[in-house]
Amino acid sequence: MVQHRVRVHRSSEGPAKEDQLAHRIASVATDPVKVEPAVVEMVGNRIIDNAAVAAASLRRRPVRSARAQATRHPLDPGATIMGTPTSTRVSPEWAAWANGVAVRELDFHDTFLAADYSHPGDNIPPILAVAQHMGKDGRSLVRGIATGYEIQVALVKGICLHEHKIDHIAHLGPSAAAGIGTLLEPGTEVVYQAVQQALHVTTTTRQSRKGEISSWKAYAPAFAGKMAVESVDRAMRGEGAPSPAYEGEDGFIAYLLSGPDVEYVVELPAPGEAKRGILETYTKEHSAEYQSQALIDLARRLGPKVGDTSKVRAITIHTSHHTHYVIGTGSGDPQKMDPQASRETLDHSIPYIFAVALQDGEWHHERSYAPERAQRPDTVELWHKISTVEDPEWTERYHATDPNKKAFGGRVVVEMADGSVIEDEIAMADAHPLGARPFTRPDYVAKFRALADGVVSPEEQNRFLGLVERLPELTAEEVRQLTFTEDTATAPRDLPTSKGIF
Repeated sequence: MVQHRVRVHRSSEGPAKEDQLAHRIASVATDPVKVEPAVVEMVGNRIIDNAAVAAASLRRRPVRSARAQATRHPLDPGATIMGTPTSTRVSPEWAAWANGVAVRELDFHDTFLAADYSHPGDNIPPILAVAQHMGKDGRSLVRGIATGYEIQVALVKGICLHEHKIDHIAHLGPSAAAGIGTLLEPGTEVVYQAVQQALHVTTTTRQSRKGEISSWKAYAPAFAGKMAVESVDRAMRGEGAPSPAYEGEDGFIAYLLSGPDVEYVVELPAPGEAKRGILETYTKEHSAEYQSQALIDLARRLGPKVGDTSKVRAITIHTSHHTHYVIGTGSGDPQKMDPQASRETLDHSIPYIFAVALQDGEWHHERSYAPERAQRPDTVELWHKISTVEDPEWTERYHATDPNKKAFGGRVVVEMADGSVIEDEIAMADAHPLGARPFTRPDYVAKFRALADGVVSPEEQNRFLGLVERLPELTAEEVRQLTFTEDTATAPRDLPTSKGIF
């Protein structure tokens, strides 16, 4: 790996194009290295994972709205939309939009946490959509997805957006553009311009994940994917982008991040070095923000020890800075303690999540968020007894560069009314590669079958999974079939519809 030092430069001093971060990203994207077997396997796992959570969210309003928008933009050959017949083809940027919302809606797919946050599986919808439209085969698709993950992991390790309240899709736009660049091979100059353009148009504030969280939380990564497709298209036509996008004196770092006095270090593969970033990422067993995954597992373990939760006096979760301030009581968001809060807000409330998991011994993507569940009096009472505090030890482990030390859990202290104390801790979620039950291909398949049950017929499930098993050998036409169709026999007849401009 090569460490690239990135800082603000005055217009009069450069940097040279070849030294700019966007150009170095483009050089990685256009490096024709082979994809290692373990990476091929994991790309297939994440395609299955995305399909699983998309199937589970298919009938939810935000996903139906995005799908309705996309179907107004038919194109031949076009790309497919998950849930619709494979004969329904739309412009690839709109397929990326619809599928991106479906994948992100339940907050239930893969994650990577380092200096910043990310859901690198968000790279897959735009790259797959372009592959389908442009007639690319399975080998090219795998290469493109491997690049998308590689660049996103590198940016998330090297550049913190959260401290400046910039939403994490600012890393997704460039990574998806780079992945599309690997897929299409238009040359380093084109990818360089596309990466810069994608960064420029996907930089938004973090209010989308703060306060009263709306469905835009699911739409934001889809927007980044859509912009990545359009950025590559524009660059392929010979158009340039704001440059240098990262290092310019009026650019991204200068005015939106830490400014001219700070240097960032982004580590990227050396020429000829394989892209392994996807192997550092991890998926979710539970439909909730990743920093709650291990704590849900711990709550399930503590439930039998605690017993009657009405006898709990207080619960304190000692955890990392990020967990405390993003999904804990350190956020200062009253909505995180509100029984009337949206699903998106409850998904970012560890006091609520821990209370339900402790009482139910499980976490379910629908039942655990149901309004009647959130408003249950005994749950509200317990929920409001739970608080988080930052623990320097867990913050240090959160930021550790050694994957064997890096952890996203915490220590929980349960004080009972009789004065007794129950205490336990957990470092990794059970499904994490270093957890109690690391996810492998059978677990991804089981997740897909469970979430697709009643939405996608068993025959259609088998067809889709069969294609993934042969992923690098797929023909271009088979890549166009790499989706699933909803089982109309089980589809509700009374889902409300709404109309917009188109």
